[in-house]
Amino acid sequence: MTATLATAVRDQVGSRQARLLRRQGKIPCTLEGDGAHVNITIDEEEFLAARRHHEHVFELAMPGEKQSVMVRELQWDAFGDCVIHVEFHRVDLSKETEAEVPVEFEGHPKGGVLNHLMTHVTVAAVPALIPDMIEVDVSELEPGHPLLVSDLPCPEGVRIVSPGDAQVAVVNIVRAEAVVEEEAADGEEGVAAEEAGETPEKPEGGES
Repeated sequence: MTATLATAVRDQVGSRQARLLRRQGKIPCTLEGDGAHVNITIDEEEFLAARRHHEHVFELAMPGEKQSVMVRELQWDAFGDCVIHVEFHRVDLSKETEAEVPVEFEGHPKGGVLNHLMTHVTVAAVPALIPDMIEVDVSELEPGHPLLVSDLPCPEGVRIVSPGDAQVAVVNIVRAEAVVEEEAADGEEGVAAEEAGETPEKPEGGES
């Protein structure tokens, strides 16, 4: 399903005009790709509602026509709460295009803590087949065996174009024994000091 967004062409640009539009519930946007560069606005609530439904492809209702687009870049405010600008890119629905999608890790690895080295990968597919995410089960992942891009499952009709030998995640061992050894070493130093006749220092303000 493709979401249709109403648009309005904006003739004025600049930060002051952009702030005014955002106060009116509009998002300043640019439209790029094959064809002319166009500055437009869209309704903020309409766009966010479509994103909640995991839409990847949008139809922009332009004057006299509709154009199929995908989001190339989102700009957020300093707090990451509000979208302040969208860059759309024209796409051909019948042709393969590339998009960045998140990697979703399922389960817990054996014998350690999962360290995420990549959170997104680039995939190629016709726009309608681009997945919301790539899900991978890490419950069998062990220390010393990194998860590679080539290990990621890929939906039918989709191919991953990120380098296959790139590491997506590794399992880090939690070395609790290192903490135990450090505590044991501190204890041995205290015993040695007592045998040598030294009095351990007391914290300031302690009893004499």
